[in-house]
Amino acid sequence: MLNIGDVIHLETTGDNVEKLKCKLVERKGNQLFIDYPINMTTGRSAFLMIGTELIASFVSNKDQLAFRFQTEVTGRVKENIPMLSLSYPGDEQLIKIQRREYVRIPATLDVAIHPILNEFQPFTAVTTDISAGGSAILIPKTVKLQENQELYVWFSLPFQNGAIEHIKVHSKVIRILTVENDVFVKVPLKFIDIDEKTRQTLIRYCFQQQIQMKRKGLITE
Repeated sequence: MLNIGDVIHLETTGDNVEKLKCKLVERKGNQLFIDYPINMTTGRSAFLMIGTELIASFVSNKDQLAFRFQTEVTGRVKENIPMLSLSYPGDEQLIKIQRREYVRIPATLDVAIHPILNEFQPFTAVTTDISAGGSAILIPKTVKLQENQELYVWFSLPFQNGAIEHIKVHSKVIRILTVENDVFVKVPLKFIDIDEKTRQTLIRYCFQQQIQMKRKGLITE
């Protein structure tokens, strides 16, 4: 699926996300050998330390489908051209990218909802799903929100390495939905005015959850 000469896009996973571009030069089993990545903002070669964790993506030449996978820098190689080696999880661990929208995944996360204009008292809720573009929450029927109402949502996102990242997202109520429950209603939210760092944190969280779901057989793509 990933062939010699394919372009691979890389993203760092730290606080300052870097977007890089490289080509696959050689492949041996689950080791990928790439030329030195170029920073897509500066146009300069990027320096990556061994052990650096990355999110990689590429487009399959055969069917033009886009895929993403987790990787890390495993070494440096000096042959005809300088190369870096990356780990490759295998074709079965690839996650297909839905290009037209952010992937929405089921997720039960505790969130704190705060008003923008003090029109209600802050309260806590639970998500039913999340993406980099929005989320859906369950709120008590006693809390009266309105369609198109704007508010702030505080998320605590637990990552696989044990880190918990806290983000605050300006959001808008899309609609109020009844559910098979006399106590709660479901409220889909759209994220607005979101900065790139926060969006990348959400993309990274959703991607890690996709990988976990795939390993458990909950998704097949």
